[in-house]
Amino acid sequence: MWRLAGGVLVGWGLGSNDSANIFGTGVAANAIRYRTATVLIAVFVVVGALVEGHKAMDTVGEMSRLSHTAAFIAALAAGLTVSIFSYLALPVSTSQAIIGAVLGIGLISGIPDFTLLYKVVICWILTPVAAIIFSFILYPLLARILQKVFMGLKLRNAFLRWGLVFAGCYGAYSLGANNVANVTGVYVGSGLLSPFEAALLGSLGIAFGVLTYSRKVMNTVGKKIIPLDEFSAFISTLSAAITLHLFTQVGVPVSTSQAVVGGVTGVGLVKGLRTVRKRTLIQVAAGWVFTPLLCGVIAYFMMKIYLIFSGAGA
Repeated sequence: MWRLAGGVLVGWGLGSNDSANIFGTGVAANAIRYRTATVLIAVFVVVGALVEGHKAMDTVGEMSRLSHTAAFIAALAAGLTVSIFSYLALPVSTSQAIIGAVLGIGLISGIPDFTLLYKVVICWILTPVAAIIFSFILYPLLARILQKVFMGLKLRNAFLRWGLVFAGCYGAYSLGANNVANVTGVYVGSGLLSPFEAALLGSLGIAFGVLTYSRKVMNTVGKKIIPLDEFSAFISTLSAAITLHLFTQVGVPVSTSQAVVGGVTGVGLVKGLRTVRKRTLIQVAAGWVFTPLLCGVIAYFMMKIYLIFSGAGA
């Protein structure tokens, strides 16, 4: 059972980092309280993981036919990497972390299925692009509908607040459905857990991370990329949620951070490039590049050390 500790750490790291982005824009816009947001995320992450988590689980499982110990090392390396970036208040991709760990171990054992890697990488690239497109389309479209249907200011504000809650809950559900595979998918591939057990354990780990250490990354996404009003926060969150759910149906776990940052950037493009804080975007992009590299290196050396002292095979 100690091998499952790596998955719990990944879940906690994902909860403190990726899932914090779901309501980050809404909290920054003062449309919802931080504590209320974290509770809603925790609940809907678990629901999404249990209902649709198995859809993306197969991809990670097929790429990581690892032994029980190797699965633990991959999860532990990913958890450590995500935790480091959470401490630095940078949103990163847990998907990239766990795949980086699997590939790092694969340099020793040759286990990963690289044919699936191309599909995953393409989806990683398309994630922020899709979110930008959704935001770019939804912003003017829903703005016109809002002006025509909800004429009164009081009614419009009520719609936006409840819309943000809906978008956040939908985003949390999509996060659980898509990203729980990043947390415990390696254990399904190793045969240590069934898909349902993996979804339950992974989602509870994510929920714990959300409830205990998500404020710092929420602040980065919600305030430092572009200042958001309630409507902009609603659009960016909804765009990210749609993007996540779309890739869940494809069966590929992608980055919530990339989806949310893409959604926020799309809003910035509609408003004008001057509103986007490019320095923060560069810092976030750097985190995406270094996440799989750092995680792969950590996993590689952890596996090497284990093999040296145990004499076992990966």
